[in-house]
Amino acid sequence: MQYISTRGSAPKIGFQDVLLAGLARDGGLYVPEQWPKLRSGAQTATKQYAIRAAEVMSPFVGQEIDAKVFEVICVEAYSNFRDPEVAKLVEIGDGEYLLELFHGPTLAFKDIALQLVGKLFDHVLKRRGERVMIVGATSGDTGGAAFDGVASCSNVDIVMLYPQDRVSDVQRRQMTTLTSPNVHAVAIDGTFDDCQDLVKAMFNDRKFRDSQQLSAVNSINWVRVMAQVVYYVTALEKLGERAVFSVPTGNFGNVLAGWIAKQMGASIEGFVVASNRNDILTRFFESKQMLANEVVPTLSPSMDIQVSSNFERLIFEINDRDGAATAKQLTDFRMTKKLTVSEDGYKKWIEGVFVGRRCDDRQTMATMQQVFKESGMLIDPHTAVGLAAARQSAGVDYPKDVPMITLATAHPAKFPDAVRKATGQTPKLPAHLADLMGRAERSVSLPNDLTAVQSFVANCRR
Repeated sequence: MQYISTRGSAPKIGFQDVLLAGLARDGGLYVPEQWPKLRSGAQTATKQYAIRAAEVMSPFVGQEIDAKVFEVICVEAYSNFRDPEVAKLVEIGDGEYLLELFHGPTLAFKDIALQLVGKLFDHVLKRRGERVMIVGATSGDTGGAAFDGVASCSNVDIVMLYPQDRVSDVQRRQMTTLTSPNVHAVAIDGTFDDCQDLVKAMFNDRKFRDSQQLSAVNSINWVRVMAQVVYYVTALEKLGERAVFSVPTGNFGNVLAGWIAKQMGASIEGFVVASNRNDILTRFFESKQMLANEVVPTLSPSMDIQVSSNFERLIFEINDRDGAATAKQLTDFRMTKKLTVSEDGYKKWIEGVFVGRRCDDRQTMATMQQVFKESGMLIDPHTAVGLAAARQSAGVDYPKDVPMITLATAHPAKFPDAVRKATGQTPKLPAHLADLMGRAERSVSLPNDLTAVQSFVANCRR
């Protein structure tokens, strides 16, 4: 399997190079040259998650890692999840399901990809005798999951930027309380979009990128998206029929993984793209035009984003994989905050596949409260946005008799204030994090300034 850039001018590279590179040298995102078809196997619905994951991902890895070795890596990656199913499908109503993706060590769906990415980094770097500096941006969950995934990697340093005062206390402490010398949390005076822009600017500074041997674990890294494809496949195999997925969405990586599963042959009816008040994606699906607004803080901070990086991979498909056209569109979008796609491209790739729905904080709270009253279950605000959107969509965008699976992206204990306000209940952290709020913190605050951030990154190399 070879990989190409969405902006068309970077050379083709293989899987291991894609893992380590993150962003392409022309500023684009890597995608496979073609979408492989799912390989069915005996009794896939009852297979161990890690074994089925290795099967689903094997076409993307190709011959670059031995199949048996890759299977062992997958087994190790998912060995520390609190539920043996890893991604547990739970029915909460008639034809209404939650796919619980928060059973990993940092209580968020990001663990499912980043536990694997950490193991792959360790495997590839040890064999190459190389060392990398990972730089990333997080709106909340990626930071802690990335730190946990690579803290034990002997050939990796990592710097994670997060927006000051715009993540929950639990999310922040999952980054700032780690004692591993190779992890560094940095609070930026700005929004997540500012953090993301700083990361991209560091990658696009070729001299700095090469001198620091930069790599990425954000969903700009293809391997993050690849790992997320798996739980769409396993959920459908457990369900045994077609379904619609409702996905709480900020950076578009999670729902893009579902779209890729559909391209591979998974029996997905369509997607509800669930947004909070930062509804640039919902507005795009309504108008065929992307217009960026100011970021508004909400109860679901991991979705407080206006520039969804992974949407570039879908735009590349809408443009019939024309890298030059994609590069021009996205360069213009940076200047004008406006992007329009062709009518033909929209009909071919969007219509009948994606619908956008939005949910404000009031609706988020009401959904959390309703679920608790109906079932005694506590859900986090991001999951509540996805579930509210699913309920808006059922019987309107999709037939009511088609099952609706909402991705439950975080454990409620990651957002105790919002859960308590909605339900009167304080969710408890799992035992391994019970003392999190009492641990000493270690972080640095920096201005939204590229030079200052680059200087810090350079000084973190061991």
